[in-house]
Amino acid sequence: VQLQASGGGLVQAGDSLRLACVGSGGTFNRYVMAWFRQAPGKEREFVAAIYRNGRLLFGDSVEGRFTISRDNAKKTVYLQMNNLKPEDTAVYYCAAKHTILSDSRVFTFQDDYGYWGQGTLVTVSS
Repeated sequence: VQLQASGGGLVQAGDSLRLACVGSGGTFNRYVMAWFRQAPGKEREFVAAIYRNGRLLFGDSVEGRFTISRDNAKKTVYLQMNNLKPEDTAVYYCAAKHTILSDSRVFTFQDDYGYWGQGTLVTVSS
């Protein structure tokens, strides 16, 4: 599957932003979809994931502020980011992992995911 992320930009602290990632070339509903981010000088960090059955996972730093959703008909996964903080500034990447429906393992490491989009930059000013 090929992934194309979009929606990044420059916002102020407290604002909201929604990222989108469109998949092509694969059966989208057979993938766990996730978002990671990488700030300058830091390692790539898990943000959120949505499983085939709708199960959601969030990183500690974004839980309660961000939400993830998917529209399988549009082959799109979204990351809704609310109450943004300057420390949310990063390049955001969408990722996909092919799984079976019953797979309940936790996938929060970047090595878990075999497919990646190109990244979209989110900058939050104070």
